[in-house]
Amino acid sequence: MADWDKVLPQFLRGMLSVLSREERDRVEELRLREGFPLAAVRAGEEWTHPAWRGRKLTEEDLRRVLETAGRGSVHTILDQLRGGYVTAPGGVRVGICGEGAVQEGKLLSFRHITSLALRVPHTLPGIATPLLPRLVEGGRLPSTLLLSPPGAGKTTLLRDLIRCLSQGEGIPPHRVGVADERGELGAGELRYGLGPRVDVLENCPKATALLMLLRGMAPQVLAADEITAPEDLRAMEEAAGCGVTLLATAHGGSWEELRRRPLYRTMLEEGIFQKFVFITLEGGRRVYTVGSREGSL
Repeated sequence: MADWDKVLPQFLRGMLSVLSREERDRVEELRLREGFPLAAVRAGEEWTHPAWRGRKLTEEDLRRVLETAGRGSVHTILDQLRGGYVTAPGGVRVGICGEGAVQEGKLLSFRHITSLALRVPHTLPGIATPLLPRLVEGGRLPSTLLLSPPGAGKTTLLRDLIRCLSQGEGIPPHRVGVADERGELGAGELRYGLGPRVDVLENCPKATALLMLLRGMAPQVLAADEITAPEDLRAMEEAAGCGVTLLATAHGGSWEELRRRPLYRTMLEEGIFQKFVFITLEGGRRVYTVGSREGSL
């Protein structure tokens, strides 16, 4: 939970001080909404501590959080907006809602901020280890796609799979190139937790980073979070044609959801990935279901 301190102003750190160390470590997200008390998310469930219920947050509170995350400037972090969230120091994702300021159809900033969602990157060494025997074939990891609804732990699992590959835990050691467009996989000190055979290209468009890593770092595995654009898919197609294993994440909870989205439907039809891991939350516990082709789950 130390990473929270990089993006939280003093008043919010004080509110979190009512939690025990164990409770703090279990917090996955903080939810701040103007006019309502602070809420936290753990195991997918949102809750409010009794000590927070009498303190309604103001827009000024939310702006102070953004100012801290932007290292002293709200404008710095708002100017980085792409797709509704930014990445603060330490890989903390900050989602923003409110009244947008739009010019020529593009969101430039926010006139009024009403909600923030802060998600801290978690490292849970060992969560990927039980999965590896179900994924590895002949000492090699086939190209694998991790899927789940938002907030179910795709990025955390991806980070630990990268660590296993890099350290040779349950599989021969591999060189891994990481296209970390938003600084959430290997930003800052997070990179050290990925192991000794990892090369991270941070804050570079995903498709560009994948091809730069492929051509410049001779990776055996290429990893990226959240495949969402056609150019990402084209870069992965090129890498797959060069014999590189791909490891990525995408939003989706079922084969049906994947098929409904043209980008993922193309990905399925072209067979870019051979293994799929669906992540679900059941009774506050993450369940990993492995499939190798449609209909095999």
